[in-house]
Amino acid sequence: MSDYARKHCKACEGGVPPLSPEQADAMLADLDGWTREGSEIRKTFAFRNYYQTMAFVNAAAYVSHREDHHPDMLVGYKTCAVTYSTHSIGGLSENDFICAAKLDRLLD
Repeated sequence: MSDYARKHCKACEGGVPPLSPEQADAMLADLDGWTREGSEIRKTFAFRNYYQTMAFVNAAAYVSHREDHHPDMLVGYKTCAVTYSTHSIGGLSENDFICAAKLDRLLD
């Protein structure tokens, strides 16, 4: 499990610089199956059926609410694609990696 899963998000407002691509890639190495595309990180989670997919979506919504950091999610019958980016700074922050690690932990 990534150490990010043990952390909590901090308020991130405009004026804070986003992570550089090098910083983001170094942090991404600690996550399993996530990829960086520009100023976002993404992962598609696969499930056996719609019920499991929706259970994950609801659990992800709970994590997002608790951390006050919300992803974009594209939900299908057996998949959920999750995208994180910190919109207030126009790029990636540590919060994105914290939440990504917490979603991975949901499936451990």
